Amino acid sequence: MVSRLLDISLRQRMLVIICALMIGAGGVYAFRTIPIDAFPDVTSVLVQVVTKAPGLSPAEVERLVTYPIELQLTGVPALTEMRSLTKVGLSLITIVFDDSMDINLARQLVLERLLEVEEQLPPGAEPMLVPNSTGLGEVFQYYLDAPQGAAVDAEVEHQNLIAQRTIQDWVIRPILKSTPEVIDVNSMGGYVKQYQVLVEPGLLRKYNLTLREVFDAVSRNNANAGGNILEKHA
Repeated sequence: MVSRLLDISLRQRMLVIICALMIGAGGVYAFRTIPIDAFPDVTSVLVQVVTKAPGLSPAEVERLVTYPIELQLTGVPALTEMRSLTKVGLSLITIVFDDSMDINLARQLVLERLLEVEEQLPPGAEPMLVPNSTGLGEVFQYYLDAPQGAAVDAEVEHQNLIAQRTIQDWVIRPILKSTPEVIDVNSMGGYVKQYQVLVEPGLLRKYNLTLREVFDAVSRNNANAGGNILEKHA
């Protein structure tokens, strides 16, 4: 059988060369077009929901944030698995769907459920969808630290944590998000800079004011208004 095949190949040299060229061309085409990698993406259809709840302990985040969101997401079509991770001031919920579910439809379904549960969450807790990515991505963690030998006074340390969080949110995070192939950057720890208005009850009684009037005054003070032109003698 082998000798006969070799005999036919030697007599039909041109046909053998043409077949070899066609097979080679097909291999090159398949190599350039078939989406197969050394590490094929086998990620399930999943959507992640991250919720920041500053100032809450893990137990409080679990009870006030994670559980209400999980309860609201229960019953989403094609849902196969749901797991969560709760940390200080952070809730991360992963929803896994059936492989037949379209990822865009899955994200839309989750977003609709989140809109319904927002009113049940504590003030300042806003659930957000994590940008769409695959399981082959890498996660890097880093931290900001004060210079060595710096003072360890409690007030100074508090101010350092505020400064570090401000640098992270307004300097480092925008730069990292503009880096190619970086999907998102989440900030944890430190203290977010705040401007607080401390109300003295005695002065409220003295000037016959209410807390609502104080809130309204602060809101009006922070309002932005566009400029205009005032014509004289118009």
